[in-house]
Amino acid sequence: MHRKSVYLLLAAIGTLIVIGCVMLFSTSAFALDHRGDPGFFIRRQLIWLSIGLAGCVAASILDYNFWRKNCRWIFVVSLISLALCFVPHIGMKINGSRRWLNLGVASFQPSEIAKFATVIALAAWYARKDVDERSFLRGFVMPCCIVALPLTLIAPEVDMGATALIGATAFGVMFVAGARLGFLMPVVAGVVSAGYYVATHIPERLGRLMAFRDLEKYKLDAGLQQYQALIAFGSGGAEGLGLGNSRQKLAYLPEAHTDFIFPVVGEELGLRITLLVVACYLVVILCGVLISMNSRERFGMLLGFGLVLVIALQAAVNIGVTTALLPNKGLPLPFVSYGGSNLAFCLLCAGVLINIYRQGLNEKETTSRTTVLAARTRSKRRSVRI
Repeated sequence: MHRKSVYLLLAAIGTLIVIGCVMLFSTSAFALDHRGDPGFFIRRQLIWLSIGLAGCVAASILDYNFWRKNCRWIFVVSLISLALCFVPHIGMKINGSRRWLNLGVASFQPSEIAKFATVIALAAWYARKDVDERSFLRGFVMPCCIVALPLTLIAPEVDMGATALIGATAFGVMFVAGARLGFLMPVVAGVVSAGYYVATHIPERLGRLMAFRDLEKYKLDAGLQQYQALIAFGSGGAEGLGLGNSRQKLAYLPEAHTDFIFPVVGEELGLRITLLVVACYLVVILCGVLISMNSRERFGMLLGFGLVLVIALQAAVNIGVTTALLPNKGLPLPFVSYGGSNLAFCLLCAGVLINIYRQGLNEKETTSRTTVLAARTRSKRRSVRI
């Protein structure tokens, strides 16, 4: 199964990218900010797709230990890029949030670098020989300090989604690395309580929370997106209305080409393709975990698991939000939603997983050949004695 895992992984990712490009072509022409060009978003997505594929190929060839050797520099660059979001004329403020950097020809979200850098830093820390993952100081406090650095810069950007995503990913990596649950659980309880307090004291977040509790009551206000998303799923049914025939994308469903592209998939292509998308994410998760488990060393295992967890959590939250199972939170659907920096990041993660697979496979083949040669040598010695 391990030998086929990378092919299944690539097939699932390829399917998601194709569905994403098709749906973006269908929805982006009706976006309010397409600047008078119906093909504006799909062209930019294809450019980012090319960049992401180049990064994927490079990461699949490059030994994944490269990230371990340069983890400090990558982490520092991520912190600097996050800090630049608060610099006038460099950081972009959109809808009250400072999450983007203005690159001139395009915008970029530094939180994507922070996700990657945080996973690398945690994996590298727990892979050190002098670190006892069960200890309080080096196995819990120091990793928490590593995670706290990017989070203290992301939270003031008013990007609660990325903050929660990185925090949850860090918890998963620390748990797999062997940190004590007795240390982790109180922190998780404290973070959840703090998140609830913040959500109830920020009017916009409070409105989303109230809409989640009573969507019918707030369907024209904070719950508009989720209510229209449910209408889209219901309109599509099992067969769908046909590609390009969505009604909700006609200014009824805000952000239909970004965070809420999944309901349009259900409306136009029906339940079958919707379930296909979910199945593709399950394949990505299972194959990614299998590749990580067969890594030749601890760092590769933790790195692969952390990257898979980032993609899995994003997909789970997006699907949960668009089906009204979770409060509204702006996280893109990996490989499908419009968003160049997220697409490039996800493809980079795929490239790293491919390299982990290659290294693990080579290690197994080398071990197998050594075992066969040793067996042949023993057999020859026995025959000579006889």
